[in-house]
Amino acid sequence: MDDVTVRPGLVVTDAELVERFSRSSGPGGQSVNTTDSRVELELDVLASTAFTDAQRARIVGRLGTPVVVVASEHRSQHRNRVAARERLADRLRAALEPPSPPRRATKPTRGSQRRRLDAKKQRGRTKSLRGRVRDD
Repeated sequence: MDDVTVRPGLVVTDAELVERFSRSSGPGGQSVNTTDSRVELELDVLASTAFTDAQRARIVGRLGTPVVVVASEHRSQHRNRVAARERLADRLRAALEPPSPPRRATKPTRGSQRRRLDAKKQRGRTKSLRGRVRDD
């Protein structure tokens, strides 16, 4: 088939991929029990030469190894093979994105603190009116 292009300059060759075919579940007409249209695509990231050591570590940390993708939504084996390759490229692309920066803690504004305390006081007043009525 074709190589998997993760992004420009980063291509996983077809020789590094393992494809397995099996019968797909669900509707499909007369050919559903005779054609192996389900595609399982496997990539051993540790043995792949397409990635640098840093990229390999990031992928293994996020996806594990081997990376397995299954496609069975189409009735045709060819379309499932294409869908599995696209899905693999998407998963690798997402795994290679740099981590988001850590959250920077901020202090609540003075106005929000005041509103919170006013709401607590109002709630307390409301609850105190629910008590027993005293005869003075």
